Amino acid sequence: QVQLVESGGGLVQPGGSLRLSCAASGFTFSSYAMSWVRQAPGKGLEWVSDITSSGLTNYRDSVKGRFTISRDNAKNTVYLQMNSLKPEDTALYYCNAGNDWGQGTQVTVSS
Repeated sequence: QVQLVESGGGLVQPGGSLRLSCAASGFTFSSYAMSWVRQAPGKGLEWVSDITSSGLTNYRDSVKGRFTISRDNAKNTVYLQMNSLKPEDTALYYCNAGNDWGQGTQVTVSS
């Protein structure tokens, strides 16, 4: 069955960086667009970024220029490099492929 396992979250100071990873299995990874979605405390799900099977990328305006999504089809993994992190980036970050979701990885930006 489909499995999406996120990792790389943590506590970081404002201005810091983190790289999230999502290891995928159970489907033909290279054929699917992949997304990162986040949920801040007390708020709804918020799309962050996605990457198509051909490598085209999209970002929400608030993370453009700070976040970079990438994929390694040989490793069945999608990444989210997050730089210049802000307190408002604090959220549980989920990896998404179609109707399938990972368990999330917590990112906390605080001094």
